[in-house]
Amino acid sequence: MKQQTNKELRIVAGRSSDAFAASVCAELGVQLDKTDIENFANGEVHVRYAHSIRGCDAFIIGTHAEWEGGSINDAIVEQLVMVDAAKRASAKRITVVAPFYGYARQDRKASGREPISARLLADMFRAAGATRLLSVDLHSGQIQGFFDGPVDHLTAMPVLLEFLQSLEADDLVIVSPDAGRVKVAERYTNLLHADLAIVHKRRENSNEVSAKVIVGDVDGRTCVIVDDMIDTGGTIVAAAELLAANGASRVIAATTHAVFSGPAVERLRNSAIDMVVCTDTLPLTKRKLFEKLQVVSVAPIVAQAISAVFEDTSVSEIFGGENLV
Repeated sequence: MKQQTNKELRIVAGRSSDAFAASVCAELGVQLDKTDIENFANGEVHVRYAHSIRGCDAFIIGTHAEWEGGSINDAIVEQLVMVDAAKRASAKRITVVAPFYGYARQDRKASGREPISARLLADMFRAAGATRLLSVDLHSGQIQGFFDGPVDHLTAMPVLLEFLQSLEADDLVIVSPDAGRVKVAERYTNLLHADLAIVHKRRENSNEVSAKVIVGDVDGRTCVIVDDMIDTGGTIVAAAELLAANGASRVIAATTHAVFSGPAVERLRNSAIDMVVCTDTLPLTKRKLFEKLQVVSVAPIVAQAISAVFEDTSVSEIFGGENLV
């Protein structure tokens, strides 16, 4: 007996990503499925899908971040519960779409008696029933190996590059804020035909007191500091001050994830940075908005990736292989 089956694409979203998911659905020309999500009096989350998702290809969008009404941990638990609900509702394939992957900086043991929380998170999604993971600019590439299943690692570089090219800045210098981000900075320099500079820590004496210096020529030039995220803003603001002290005519910060914790907005507002460009992988609440901020959307990139996964075609071809870093 043969049975002809047709795959059905269904997209649902957690409360931290309603607006972003709507943008993705608009790119795909599909409807965002309604999901009833509420909290009980004691804070526990309850999820119920409004329509049947039996046998479908379900994409559950939920970025791991605070939003108006919840914390990053609330967002993670909510997405886990949504995955479990989809599994028990007989979805054929469940893809977790986490534009910003939580706990990504806890990807190794830096000292004794510490967790590897990024691995724990991957294990929890797998246990809940996720068969695939899709994220944007993971803090470290090794996280792809933490999830026991296919991982689609997207990059926001195309939309950030497009914005930087629109500035038509002469004599551009791409700046890595530390040695760990040099490889990413080099990719920007190659694609923008720009020069590279590095903020380097130099040991001054045997007591290991270090001072930051700029390696590269930035005098009188437009400098773009690239990083995967801005959290409290301390590192990137310090780098900007150093660039300004070394004669940079203009300083731009380009980042994928605008975490903007604690004093970040105030620091960025009062810093030597002329402009901060970020993406919409995280919800930008009112307190995170300020005059210097420019936001570009990765919804088209995520939509293309979802379409490729659904149609079983190559995701890396969207980026010409440039996401495999």
